[in-house]
Amino acid sequence: MKAAVSTGIVRRVLVVDDSRLERKILSSLLTKWGYDVQQADCAEAALDLCAQSMPDIILSDWMMPGKSGVDFCRDLRALKSSSYTYFILQTAKSDKSEIAQGLDAGADDFLTKPINSSELRARISAGERILDMQFRLREQNRALEDALREVERLNDALDSDLRGARDLQQSLLPERHKTFGNFNVSLLLQSSGYVGGDLVGFFPAGPDHLGIYAIDVSGHGISSALMTARLAGFLSPVAPDQNVALRRVSGDVFAPIPPAQAIKTLNRMVLEEMSTEHYFTILLGHLELETGLLRLGQAGHPHPLLRRANGDIIQQSPGGFPVGLIEDVEFSEFEVQLAPGDRFLLHSDGITECPRPDGEMLGEEGLEAFVRDLDDLDGAAFFETFMWKLNEFADGAALPDDVSMVLLDYATKP
Repeated sequence: MKAAVSTGIVRRVLVVDDSRLERKILSSLLTKWGYDVQQADCAEAALDLCAQSMPDIILSDWMMPGKSGVDFCRDLRALKSSSYTYFILQTAKSDKSEIAQGLDAGADDFLTKPINSSELRARISAGERILDMQFRLREQNRALEDALREVERLNDALDSDLRGARDLQQSLLPERHKTFGNFNVSLLLQSSGYVGGDLVGFFPAGPDHLGIYAIDVSGHGISSALMTARLAGFLSPVAPDQNVALRRVSGDVFAPIPPAQAIKTLNRMVLEEMSTEHYFTILLGHLELETGLLRLGQAGHPHPLLRRANGDIIQQSPGGFPVGLIEDVEFSEFEVQLAPGDRFLLHSDGITECPRPDGEMLGEEGLEAFVRDLDDLDGAAFFETFMWKLNEFADGAALPDDVSMVLLDYATKP
């Protein structure tokens, strides 16, 4: 009867015994059961065979001239092999300490002489079950390694795509610092991941007017970033005819429309034309460059910060309801009269809600303290130092939300 081998492999068995008769008896039985049998008359010859091709099972006598079966087992385990060999020691010994010695050398099982064929068959079958489990485990590990390599390949591809998406999102801010008359405008956009849901920008809004905005789309990641990209098109600085915050006066001349009206248009477009579960907050305004009058519409975005030239700081605004949740909602609008030396800051809640390790958030008071500390810095230097302070506040932990700002400085006239 053939040996039942679940993997379909014919097992190779090495019989090691200095007795030719014992080798012949064991080899005949094993061959009859369907095994591929090799023989060796000593441990040294067996090791040579193992070095050439490792058998699946070894059936070795304990007491042999030269190296014993225990020594042979110990030397076998020292050989490098990609597969495991099940080692059965034949012995007349029954002392527990000697059995422990064999186990310590690496033996898996024992057969007591004289050998009974039924017991031999049971021990060999037990070894096969162990080898079968190891075979399946190796196959599973191989499949897992292949899967991990595929995951790594996909991750590398995704990583490359996300880097491209990040570069594309950052390209939505072609100019981060620009001067318009007496006003200097600076933008900051830093995502908590590769891409995020924040967006800031500015655009010409007709003769002697400048549009500014700050947007925070709900959620994070690619879907939020895709929505910011679409919203950027609705507030485009290069395609005024597509900018919902502008109206054509004549020819190529455009003028700003009331910010609350523009936000209402965005709300209708999101609800009617976009298939999305996202909503967003926004501060949208237009600035009269000659007078410094800033008119703003607000829809759920954090209060802007106004730092007067005399050092007074104001953080008050109507608040309003986010865009993309309810039809026909009315949005809030307010005005701020800027004067030379004033600083106006639009920011996302990723700043005021930035947490310390203990959970305490920066809050509006913390933001006010930052702005006071950085009063003598402008533009890029302001943002660089601000982010350094924010990361210090978070004790070096990764910021959990996107961070964005629009900084509007009214230069003091000579």
